[in-house]
Amino acid sequence: MEAERLIQKMVAYYSGDPKRIQHFIKVYSFASLIGKEEKLEENIQFILETAAIVHDIGIKAAEMKYQSASGNYQELEGPPIAEKMLTELCYHPDVIERVCYLVGHHHTYNEIDGLDYQILVEADLLVNMYEDGIGVNAINFALNKIFRTKTGIRLCKTIFALDNSN
Repeated sequence: MEAERLIQKMVAYYSGDPKRIQHFIKVYSFASLIGKEEKLEENIQFILETAAIVHDIGIKAAEMKYQSASGNYQELEGPPIAEKMLTELCYHPDVIERVCYLVGHHHTYNEIDGLDYQILVEADLLVNMYEDGIGVNAINFALNKIFRTKTGIRLCKTIFALDNSN
């Protein structure tokens, strides 16, 4: 039960910050659902779920270092922290490498390479669009420009009650 151990470690990492804990749990849940619905291979599903749990691990360091949680700072600060945590939990080096890549790119939407990356972005957007109160025009823009999986598109349209003819 590696996911459970990692979730416990991340809850401890974000102790006192329920918003961040709630966020990664929701992203993990959507990523898991989308990956399963899209029938990812088991090893890719594992990488996706692991990355979803730690995707925002760089926020604390970014806020301390730059006084900002901006996506580019998260991508910069997150991979070394994720690598350390995953290494401590004895994750396989190949898994750590790909997860760190995903953590270091999850706010970069123009060079998505792999279904694990695509689904992580979609899951994070589904949660961020709600949590940030994004308007319908911005949601439609993201839906049309970024979302690619059938499951992610369906979830976005359903969650935000968008016209299904798009």
